Amino acid sequence: MPRPPLPSSRAGGKPYVWTNSMSDSMPSSLSDSIKIEQKTTLQAQMLANRLGKKFKHLSKWARRTGAGAFRLYDRDIPEIPLVLDYYGDENAQGAVAGALYQRPYEKDPNEEDEWLAAMSDAAADALGISDENMFIKQRRRQRGKDQYEKQSNTGVTRIINECGLRFKVNLSDYLDTGLFPDRRLLRSLLRQDAAGKRVLNLFSYTGSFSVAAAAGGASATCSVDMSNTYTDWAADNFNLNKYQARRADSRNYRAMLRHNGHLLVRSDVLAFLKEARRARCAWDTIILDPPAFSNSKKMSGTLDLRRDHLELLAQCLALLAPGGKLWFSVSARRFNADADALEAELGQQFPGLAVADYTRRTTDEDFRGRRVPQTFLIKSGDG
Repeated sequence: MPRPPLPSSRAGGKPYVWTNSMSDSMPSSLSDSIKIEQKTTLQAQMLANRLGKKFKHLSKWARRTGAGAFRLYDRDIPEIPLVLDYYGDENAQGAVAGALYQRPYEKDPNEEDEWLAAMSDAAADALGISDENMFIKQRRRQRGKDQYEKQSNTGVTRIINECGLRFKVNLSDYLDTGLFPDRRLLRSLLRQDAAGKRVLNLFSYTGSFSVAAAAGGASATCSVDMSNTYTDWAADNFNLNKYQARRADSRNYRAMLRHNGHLLVRSDVLAFLKEARRARCAWDTIILDPPAFSNSKKMSGTLDLRRDHLELLAQCLALLAPGGKLWFSVSARRFNADADALEAELGQQFPGLAVADYTRRTTDEDFRGRRVPQTFLIKSGDG
């Protein structure tokens, strides 16, 4: 069976034409190069077809539900290990941000760059967006002291609308854009339940949970993160939604307890929990969405969620008001929690509490059939 010719390049070059003896007479390096190009072209077409079908369905769903950003592709085709999110900003200018996951084998860096450029071009063509609105980076698993850091200083930001709320995303500079689409339904649940509540958001990142709580009528929110960059970003998100948030001194815990409004606290969360308990602070709702691992120099210790989750949860429960709710979101890939086990272990110290698995109830349409963060609702046994 003759091999199919390679299609013309985007620049308009002529396609390769195979003859019966061509592959036998050419140098092996050239033959390998053509095979790689052929494979890349085929994968680009596969990706384009997949994205076209997915976008047709999900864009209609997103308009109907108010999801301004959604997961479009997540390693749907094993040979194409990309994750791609679509962002439609307020001016209807579509963009895609995502990453190439680290492969389980070594690949020549130049070859990888060419492959990634081909996939980006195919995605842009399939979605009808310009090349300058494609932002695909390379994601590697965090090891030891490696932390996800800023990738560039391009500063391409957009304003995304989600169910009437506005959030700033940075498409160019970080692996993550500042808004996690897989937490959309959890933001909605918090908003629905926030009226009159005092809400504590730990590892608050860009403050989207806090903004959702404010929109739901929370009497007070306190967002705690050790990053100045993300604390400033959270302030931007509050401002976008016409809420005033102010920075608070992490040492003045009693003032936090009395304050009605929206506070931003730049602090190591582990240290914050200890001091807040010492000051007898309490909140009606606590959101705990920690990283899987952190050894930042700003922290007083190292956080390993698999090792430390029970202690972390216990410290949060000690700050929960009678009848309060603790939302626990787990993004760690190698961490599998169980509601019954959590209830049994935590119940020894906090009798009467109830733990429910909300993972399925917080999995939206664009994440059906995918691995998503586990979500648990832990209700205080008091009240």
